[in-house]
Amino acid sequence: MEACGSSSVSLREFGCEQSLLSRPDGSASFTQGDTSVLAAVYGPAEVKVSKEIYDRATLEVLIQPKVGLPGVRERSQEQCVRETCEASLLLTLHPRSSLTLILQVIHDAGSLLSCCLNAACMALMDAGLPMSCLFCGVTCAIDTDGQIITDPTAAQEKESRALMTFAVDSKDRKVLMSLTKGSFSVHESRAMSAICFRSTIRWFFFRFYLHITDISYF
Repeated sequence: MEACGSSSVSLREFGCEQSLLSRPDGSASFTQGDTSVLAAVYGPAEVKVSKEIYDRATLEVLIQPKVGLPGVRERSQEQCVRETCEASLLLTLHPRSSLTLILQVIHDAGSLLSCCLNAACMALMDAGLPMSCLFCGVTCAIDTDGQIITDPTAAQEKESRALMTFAVDSKDRKVLMSLTKGSFSVHESRAMSAICFRSTIRWFFFRFYLHITDISYF
C-alpha cells in the first residue's frame, strides 16, 4: 500500500514470454501477479473493402474473456487498447492493410486492463511492427482509507472507491490513454498520476532488459 504523495512504488511480480504461438506473426504472454493475458498479432494482411483506410492500416483489437462471450466491459477495454496501439504504431507505413490483435484472458486477478496493454506491447514487439515508441499500462486504486495501491488485486479493486489506469509511452513519457472509475479529488488524481508515472520506470527497464538479454522472464 502507498500513501498519497509517497515516493515508493509497490508492484506485483511480473513476467513475459514471447513467440509462444506459431501461426500468429507475433505473440506474447504477460503476467502480473496472478493476472495473465495471452496476446497474438496477425498482419499486415489484406483488409476488407468496407474497413479499408487509404492512408494507413486498420487495427482491430479483440479481447476474449476467460469464460463466456465478450460484453460491455471487454468492448470498453478493446477501445482503450486500440487507441493506445494506434498512438504507438506507425500505421501509415502499411496503408490499405489490416492488423489484428487478439487478447485472451487466462486469469483475472486484478489490474486486467494494464496487463492487456503490456501483453499487447510485447506482442507488437515480437511481430516486428514499426513503432514510434513502446508503451506500458499501470493501474492504481484508492481504498476507503484514502491510501493509493499500485497494481491492485481483484479483491483490492472491489473494495476501492476509485480506480485509474494509464498507458504511458517510453519516448516522451506522455499519457497515451487514461481510464478512471469511481470518485476522487483533484489531489488524489495528481497523486495517483505521479505514482503511476514512477512505476513505469520499472516496466520500461523490464522491456529493455528483456530485449538485450533475449530471455523470457524477469
